[in-house]
Amino acid sequence: RGGGVPADADIGMVVDLAHAGIDLNEDGNIAPDESIAAIMASLSRGVDASDAAPSLAFRFDRADGFWLQGYAEFLMAQADFWLAHDFRAMFDGSFHMLFPHAKLPLQDALVPPDGGMSGSIFASEWRFADFISLVHLVNWPVIEPERRKAARRHLLEMIRLSREDWKAILAETDNDREWLPGPQQKGVNPLTGLEVGEAQVKAWLAALTMAEDLLEGRVLLPHFRIIGKGINMKRFFDEPKPFDLVLSITGPAIAPYLESGKILTSDDFNQIQREFGGAGFLIFALWFN
Repeated sequence: RGGGVPADADIGMVVDLAHAGIDLNEDGNIAPDESIAAIMASLSRGVDASDAAPSLAFRFDRADGFWLQGYAEFLMAQADFWLAHDFRAMFDGSFHMLFPHAKLPLQDALVPPDGGMSGSIFASEWRFADFISLVHLVNWPVIEPERRKAARRHLLEMIRLSREDWKAILAETDNDREWLPGPQQKGVNPLTGLEVGEAQVKAWLAALTMAEDLLEGRVLLPHFRIIGKGINMKRFFDEPKPFDLVLSITGPAIAPYLESGKILTSDDFNQIQREFGGAGFLIFALWFN
């Protein structure tokens, strides 16, 4: 952990993302379009792997250690939220759309004879039907309430680590193949094609405060059909009830968490979002953590 490393230690590990990858098709090899660089470039810019930047070696330093810890907390929050509930019916009833060869219970009945290999996941009628089934089946009983409470704690720790990350980034005086540069480290990032300015950092820190206020119940989350009250997200995690996606959207499932108080407004978020320009808040958030 970062707390066990001397504050003045020079930490750095160079990783070339063009040579590290994931064997997506399980053929035992890492093809050019399976490199981490190609995958991330495709996700962030919607480009072909061949369009990835030629030089993608980054020096991961002390600040990036906080970044990685933060992402680990984010993933643990997702895992704990899922595992707090019994989602077996949803998994058995719809996940063959993602894993058509995994011998899930409805594979023989609902996966096409070609094994689901024709067409993309976004243009396949049978997968679209199964996605509807998935949404319908997100009605999960709570089986481990402590895990749902833990999910909130992981998110709060992620926020703390992101603040530590930016504190460390802003203190850097070098500019050596930065994974996540500060405003003082000029240059476009070769993977994302983005440059970080002071306005983005300030807006990100404001977004962290907004998220922390929501998770601590100091500010309430609005619901489109409810006026004068908002959702207390601290109670949503700490006082878990069955999670029903559709009824959360339409209102009944979130009624127990409604309170009067300070409600987050669209203007609050839009003011932050404007600082991220054309790339948008989401792209920066995926990068910044």
